Amino acid sequence: MPAVLVAGLLAFQSGCVERDRDGAAERGLFQAVLDRQAEAVLAGDREAYLSTVDPRADGYRDAQRTVFGNLARLPVDHWSYRVTATGDDAFPLPEDGGAGPRRVAVRAELRYRFEGYDPAPVRDVEYLTLTERKGRWYVSSDGDGDGDGGDGDGDGDGDGGRRGTQQLWEQGEMTVVRGERSLVLGVGRPEFDLRALADDADRAVPGAGEAWPRDWPRRVLVQAPATLERMAGLLGGPPSSYRGIAAVTTGEAGGGGGAPAERIVVNPEAYWLLGEEGRRIVMTHEVTHVATREHTTESTPLWLSEGFADWAAYRGVDRSPARIAPLLADAVRDGEVPRRLPTDEEFAFDGDADRLARSYESGWLLCRMVAQRWGEEKLVELYLAAGESGGGMDPVVREVLGTGMDQLTERWREYVRRELGGR
Repeated sequence: MPAVLVAGLLAFQSGCVERDRDGAAERGLFQAVLDRQAEAVLAGDREAYLSTVDPRADGYRDAQRTVFGNLARLPVDHWSYRVTATGDDAFPLPEDGGAGPRRVAVRAELRYRFEGYDPAPVRDVEYLTLTERKGRWYVSSDGDGDGDGGDGDGDGDGDGGRRGTQQLWEQGEMTVVRGERSLVLGVGRPEFDLRALADDADRAVPGAGEAWPRDWPRRVLVQAPATLERMAGLLGGPPSSYRGIAAVTTGEAGGGGGAPAERIVVNPEAYWLLGEEGRRIVMTHEVTHVATREHTTESTPLWLSEGFADWAAYRGVDRSPARIAPLLADAVRDGEVPRRLPTDEEFAFDGDADRLARSYESGWLLCRMVAQRWGEEKLVELYLAAGESGGGMDPVVREVLGTGMDQLTERWREYVRRELGGR
């Protein structure tokens, strides 16, 4: 190889190394800013927290004062960040025409845990803009990540939207109510409502515990956002997906080694339209999801996880099956007995509302049948085995109930026909 070419390649490689070193060093500066912010959260040090926030980003700084005040009310025992990407690898920043100080997009993983409620740290993704002023870096926005946050003046002065989900403590001044078995967080809701929610949750925990007699914390965290739109912001979906849904429990599927936390999120447009018994049923359903989370995996079909939660919620309720499953009862009386159990896709919130309701009713009747025919302990055993199976319910059903999935489905169809008064 010609010597001049070798020298050129060495110079090029040397330049790459220097740039990589510069990038790593700068990334270390961003990590240090977020580390200081995390330490301030854990120490409850408001001034240290605000020292990491851009002093010229007035709107964002005001919002962060509220965020810190909200976090100070919570039992935070872990809070940390890990920078995972910077620059365009994180997200594209809005154009500022080259004016103003230097800004960099940063994507970071946030891990946090609330003592007594989270068995393991919860993970979230933060899309942050950092701004350099006089050689020092500050967090100046968390609203540039979806392209419609910030005010576009280069100072990161906005407090607009973000990619992914938004935490409740970022939605405004928060009220915290502690129940005997619950922690209720609300924004834009009267304290009276939040205390009623705590009472609902406190009553639901024993009911869920009777249905699921396994080890679980028997404490729940409930979130009450101000609007349906704010609820959607917590859950990361469009508001239309949750309209008419009284409450949702969110969390990653667990399985082994300590499951991530669940949050029960209440729909302010639907939950408070329910009567006392309706709220008890809804809350027990959601608390049951919290109880079973550690044993719920991708292998658990939704007809079993949702059906079990409904079975737990309706235990002891003095209603006929036709009243609990009215849409399925109408179909059965018209001679339309379902031929199969619902698929996971049929439980999607953004699908047909009647189909969704029939899916829940079908899962409930299957679990009710198993509890009556084989016993409640076998129903719990079926749930546990499904989560551990790695996929495929036929071997699980054969092992636990001594019958095949096809035979179980036929038994369920006959049960549906009999219980709902079909011809």
